[in-house]
Amino acid sequence: MNSVSLSFAERTQPVTSTGSLLGESVAMREVFRLIDRVGPTEASVLLTGESGSGKELAAKSIHQCSARRDGPFLAINCGAIPAGLIEAELFGDETASPGGAVSVHAGLFARAQGGTLLLDEVTEMPLEMQTRLLRVLETRRFYPVGTNMEIISDVRVIAATNRCPLQAVQNGQLREDLLYRLAVFPVALPPLRSRGNDVELLAEHFLAELNALGRTQKRLSAVARMTLRQHSWPGNVRELKNCVERAYILGDTVLELAPLIQGSTRDAATDRERLNIRVGSRIHDMERSLIEATLDYFKGNKRRAADALGCSLKTLYNKLNGYSQSQECANS
Repeated sequence: MNSVSLSFAERTQPVTSTGSLLGESVAMREVFRLIDRVGPTEASVLLTGESGSGKELAAKSIHQCSARRDGPFLAINCGAIPAGLIEAELFGDETASPGGAVSVHAGLFARAQGGTLLLDEVTEMPLEMQTRLLRVLETRRFYPVGTNMEIISDVRVIAATNRCPLQAVQNGQLREDLLYRLAVFPVALPPLRSRGNDVELLAEHFLAELNALGRTQKRLSAVARMTLRQHSWPGNVRELKNCVERAYILGDTVLELAPLIQGSTRDAATDRERLNIRVGSRIHDMERSLIEATLDYFKGNKRRAADALGCSLKTLYNKLNGYSQSQECANS
């Protein structure tokens, strides 16, 4: 933990340990400065930034800079948990079966006691659950589902989102009072395209890790370095890391990146956002194609798909259930 006690902003060499950010650009040094200031406090932090920009790593760095560093660090993707299960996942569940047996599930707030809990994609949390979360943050007490047992919360909460928080409030996706409770100290993670030479530094870091693991000495070609600077990296650091790993697997000694990036450029991403519809298609079929394509685009996240489609989550579920029943009838 000695490296963690040093100031991020004052380091001449970036941190490369697990759970820490990496970068030397002006934009990232400002992020490091903010982490230095807020890390030792108990303030709630709201991390914003595009997908793949390093929000979870930033949360881990804040945790490691705090007095809670020896406690647990846990994370939950609020958009990946069904609305009916997220309360039990957060606060725990003690449910009695008809036979009298009690099933106990410890929630994240209980398991993170003495440590830090990251609420990733917090704007995807159902509004009803946001109300309960706000109450817990204000009172520092929670109740497991199915009990009246009050538990005192000793958890530092960090939230993260790839949406604009104020826009999420305006769209009715995030409670304004919860936003102000979470964003006591906001930190914005810059996209990779605005981080200058950090893209090369990160690529070399990822390649060094792979070389150490595989006991190899592979390196990037001069053309690959040029490609690093020219690509816009819409997937940010996550896209870069995956690209370097693919190049490492496919390459021998000198690695090229351009052939691998061609399949993941911004143009390709734009193609995924388009849907070709044949003239004369039935409205029902067009609607189903649009819904299924939107779900695929948001990787199965029904709440985000419903928001994009401009319908309620209940309407989307009804549509999907209807498609499922139609398929069953066709197969019978």
